[in-house]
Amino acid sequence: MTEGQHQAAIFKWSKTVRQKYPKLKLLHHIPNERKCSAVQGANLKRRGVRRGVPDLHLPVAMGKYHSLYIELKKEGEITTTDQDWWIDELSAEGNYCEVCHGWESAIQVIEWYMNLKG
Repeated sequence: MTEGQHQAAIFKWSKTVRQKYPKLKLLHHIPNERKCSAVQGANLKRRGVRRGVPDLHLPVAMGKYHSLYIELKKEGEITTTDQDWWIDELSAEGNYCEVCHGWESAIQVIEWYMNLKG
């Protein structure tokens, strides 16, 4: 599966469990991976697109965390230096960040996060 297919599987699943986890309506993808021309890339950079921002964000406070960020990878892939920087910075600000390999791993993290008590 491609990373995009893994993400689609996560969002398909999230719609099936909205009665149990209604706040999943806020789960969204941060589109940083698009390929574009140098001019388009410069325009996006001026408008605030940043390399390495995690793929998925759930802006819901749970337990001691402000929100959840997931960097989604295919099996065998590793994070980049930019992604590691974002994960460290977001974690230091009280967010829970996780690198997940595949949609099933991401769903386990989301379910764990949604069941935290604060």
